[in-house]
Amino acid sequence: MIKRSGPLGPVALAAWAMIGAMPATAQSPVPAPRDVPARSIPVPSDVSPQMQALIARPISPMWRSIPKSPEEWAAWAKPTQAGSDQMHALMGRLHVKVEKAVMDGVPVYIATPETIAPRNRNRLLIQIHGGCYVFGGGDAAANEAIMMAAFGHYRVIAVDYRMPPVAYFPAALDDVITVWKAALKTHPAKSMGVLGASAGGALTLEMVLKAKALGLPLPGAIAPGTPMADLTGAGDSFNTNALVDNVLVSPDALCTPAAKFYAQGHDIADPLLSPIYGDFHGFPPTILTTGTRDLLLSNTVRTHRKLRQAGVEAQLEVFEGQSHAQYERDDQAPETKEAFEEMAAFFDRHLSPYANGL
Repeated sequence: MIKRSGPLGPVALAAWAMIGAMPATAQSPVPAPRDVPARSIPVPSDVSPQMQALIARPISPMWRSIPKSPEEWAAWAKPTQAGSDQMHALMGRLHVKVEKAVMDGVPVYIATPETIAPRNRNRLLIQIHGGCYVFGGGDAAANEAIMMAAFGHYRVIAVDYRMPPVAYFPAALDDVITVWKAALKTHPAKSMGVLGASAGGALTLEMVLKAKALGLPLPGAIAPGTPMADLTGAGDSFNTNALVDNVLVSPDALCTPAAKFYAQGHDIADPLLSPIYGDFHGFPPTILTTGTRDLLLSNTVRTHRKLRQAGVEAQLEVFEGQSHAQYERDDQAPETKEAFEEMAAFFDRHLSPYANGL
């Protein structure tokens, strides 16, 4: 019991009333959800015309259509594997050469810009493509690598990891670790960075967790963009940005079932599937990128906060109006150049320029 003596002034009385009105924590009911009326959301006027066009795209009427068999998943994935014509068009616009190669059995694409910055000659980036663990392989795996090579003036290796229905968890992560081990034979870890978006962002985080567990040297810096860091459905923006994000659309849309298809019954809270539940202590400096309409905005914000709580240097970039990973959907949008230049500048600050490990 709180005791008081003497008269109270108006301010003190108000404070006392508030204390008295506070319910005991143990007796607090579960907070009620907030009902929001339907409303129209205009396209932001303060972004580029290219980005406005992306933001204004209608949601696909097929967003509720979920494949029912491995064969149906494979059929859905095929159109997402961009053909050589699309890749060569991107290479031509951005003046980047791409070579196919194999690193210890894993297919990769090596993207080399027309001009490599002198400070980056002995540095290397490894890029992991997105696509909910099921989509975006083949030539499409190199898209982000081409943009990073062009805007960051780095040599970038894109990993074309195995996906369902050919292989399931942990095949994608195993392939990334294989490429990382191969790269360590020619470059010191501190001169290399790792990046990826969406599932590629999650795999970037998972790769560091796995490398820690294996006792492997860690990258000098990482750039997980809008990572699928939590497959359990936790995160405020899964609700606030549902049907606002015109890429992922909703937690009930294609991406969550695709990730669970990859998991094949494995516990989705495993940190190697939902890295937000892993130990981030000792992680390399990290830059994260998202947008205000991104369904995974909360995944990205929560990852940033957990990194900071672990004492890791972490930088959070949030772009106006963008849905999931739209910062890499149009290489001619100024926001795309800006996002990749932010990542490149972060890598520049943290990667060793020396190939001999000095």
